[in-house]
Amino acid sequence: MRNIIKISMALLILVSFIQAQDAKEIVAKANELIRATSSYTEMSMAIIKPSWSREMTMKVWSLEPDYALILITDPAKDKGTVTLKREKEVWNWIPSVNRVIKIPPSMMMQSWMGSDFTNDDLVRQSSIVEDYTHAIIGEEEVDGYDCYKVELTPKPEAGVVWSKIITWISKEGYLQLRADHYDEDMVLIKSMIGSDIKKMGGRTIPAHWEMIPHDEPGQKTVMEYKNIEFNMNIDESFFSQQNMRRVR
Repeated sequence: MRNIIKISMALLILVSFIQAQDAKEIVAKANELIRATSSYTEMSMAIIKPSWSREMTMKVWSLEPDYALILITDPAKDKGTVTLKREKEVWNWIPSVNRVIKIPPSMMMQSWMGSDFTNDDLVRQSSIVEDYTHAIIGEEEVDGYDCYKVELTPKPEAGVVWSKIITWISKEGYLQLRADHYDEDMVLIKSMIGSDIKKMGGRTIPAHWEMIPHDEPGQKTVMEYKNIEFNMNIDESFFSQQNMRRVR
């Protein structure tokens, strides 16, 4: 009987380990699909609030996981504004005042360009693989896709904002179709929803994204990919404060 109990416990531990490994692999594949080693994206962003809305267009260069540069190309009043991410630090280049401004830690949770994305989102976006533990907690259908429902909980040493993320990733193609973000009180704060699945840059990905804050009715930020290139040749030196002033 003791041997049977020991074997059963060992099997349970083994199954739990395999499931955890599978869950992490699923999240990693979904993350790599949309990010790759490097990328260049042309996109629009619409910031929608109950009393007003505005739209921007931008170019985004990234070298995963530590570097990103975002150039606003429209509207005219924001044109030339640049955000630079290098590892866990973020700077803004404001051409109207001819200044580079470093974002201090106290401002990391503030809105980026008035959107529902924060400065911290820019820094932490690629950490969902290494800063969290992963578990498959179910299977559900989202927009006609059979999905794994995966729960992400932060590792003790990870300095992340969210106490829990639940994400839905399609079994076929590893498309991340939804991610719900919870605060320290386990209250659902915002959801990131992907749709309009199409082939771009040689990959099948969601081209339409919505970030919806649940504490702000009638408010959301909508992103549309217009063009995207993956695994392009780009050097770390591109992501510099000097290049913020001259990138076009």
